[in-house]
Amino acid sequence: MSAPEQQEEAAVDDDVVLDEGRSGVRTALVASVIAGLVIAGLVVVLATRDSSVDRAGQSHLLGKVAPTVAGATLDGGEYSMATHRGRWVVVNFFATWCVPCQIEHPELVDFHERHREIGDATVVSVLFDDEADTAAAFFEREGGEWPVVVDADRSISVAYGVARVPESFLVAPDGTVVQRLVGGVTAEDLDALLTAYTTRGGEAPGDPAP
Repeated sequence: MSAPEQQEEAAVDDDVVLDEGRSGVRTALVASVIAGLVIAGLVVVLATRDSSVDRAGQSHLLGKVAPTVAGATLDGGEYSMATHRGRWVVVNFFATWCVPCQIEHPELVDFHERHREIGDATVVSVLFDDEADTAAAFFEREGGEWPVVVDADRSISVAYGVARVPESFLVAPDGTVVQRLVGGVTAEDLDALLTAYTTRGGEAPGDPAP
């Protein structure tokens, strides 16, 4: 191959390398922009996410007597919500594999400990599509001294219309369901609901005054 031909081939190779380099830079830039948009979107969602009270969902159970929550518990005992008539009961459906359930757990611990001392409210959890041994280890590690009912046949979940977790229901002292909370709850949300229902004759926050 003559010297001019060798120079021409080398020039072509340089152009190919340059094109590949530019292509790699463009790909990296596009990937960076997409990643930035995704992160920005997540920040916006987290910043504007409503509280669990704002996310309260509709349910055919509202205003009706709460379905029975009864059965074997993680500690080998038996539970019946009927024995807690006269107190507020937070019926919480959860699973250890559910990240929002893990996040809300300390809030339930806080709420339960404070109201157990007062004696006006309690919590009961219903295990949803999870193993009892795994849940027992979770409570041993993370705390929480309320009953956890093992819903092996999902009859309780079906009665409450629960298809995914976390989901909670606030049951009034007279045994009626007054609130459905979709997604994780906070102790502050639950306290606000108890205060609102107690001081405003059973109305939820945001309802018009009588």
